[in-house]
Amino acid sequence: MSRLRLVILTLVTVLVALTPSFIPAPAQAAATVRWEARVSDRILDIGISSPNLEGPDWAAKVVRLLLPPGWSKDAARTWPTIWVLHGGFDDHKSWTDKGNLEALTANTDAIYVLPETSWCSAYSDWWNYGSYGAPAWEKYLMGDVRTLLESTYRANTTRAIAGNSMGGLGAMKFAAKYQGWFRSAASFSGNVDPLHDSGAPGEPDKPGQGCAADWKRVWGDYTAQRHIWEQNNPYTQAGKLTGIPLFVSYGKNGLVESAVYEQNSRFVAKLENTSGVDVRERYDAGAGHDWPAWSSAMSWALPDLLRSVGVG
Repeated sequence: MSRLRLVILTLVTVLVALTPSFIPAPAQAAATVRWEARVSDRILDIGISSPNLEGPDWAAKVVRLLLPPGWSKDAARTWPTIWVLHGGFDDHKSWTDKGNLEALTANTDAIYVLPETSWCSAYSDWWNYGSYGAPAWEKYLMGDVRTLLESTYRANTTRAIAGNSMGGLGAMKFAAKYQGWFRSAASFSGNVDPLHDSGAPGEPDKPGQGCAADWKRVWGDYTAQRHIWEQNNPYTQAGKLTGIPLFVSYGKNGLVESAVYEQNSRFVAKLENTSGVDVRERYDAGAGHDWPAWSSAMSWALPDLLRSVGVG
């Protein structure tokens, strides 16, 4: 090889090495299971960290799993999942500690997924004044948690979803947005119209106030960022809740549940007048915004939730 060719080859090699397009991008941080804790024969708690959560890298949120008979991480089979979302002022323990879910679901052949978020998560990716980023609860749950369950914890892709209060908002908004992901959806005293797009009395609800956060971080201002509110508002998205059984339970007892009544009665009316929507309503005027009402509603909805995922 001539000296000139050697110099040219050396220069090309150096230029390629210095060209940014040839420098591989650093690996993106991924969700990580930090720990597992077996609480009882049926209850497994998993601590998950993710770049979609606020706080230091090592900080974890808990996903509680209620497990079916015969489950293990090494099992030859997989199981359908029923996601059960908590409301404000609650967490991953609430449905087992207050809602009697362990007894209600005894000997049923499904995995129940009870994820911890925050008192004001709204099950949404927060707007954060246009910068987005963490907390991104939707990305965390529908991306990180779902993927970990289906890759490591023997969950399959047959799913149903339910929730109470703020969790009812999450259940219906996820079912509307992720069409085909969930075989059924249930809401118990759900905050199904925080925008009050239905004409429900009063100003729009402000989800961030549930944990003393700046409420505009969540979806922005309900006038200037109305399109974000609409995207996260089950009443507005009712036309997308087609093709699966829906369950809506609510009452009218007490100040909070009376406001819930105003949203849910209009939500059900819109669903009933939307082509392709299959909704079953359970209205009990004496029911309040409390765990006895939600546990009762779950016992009513559970057989149909299970049937929708092939467990009867």
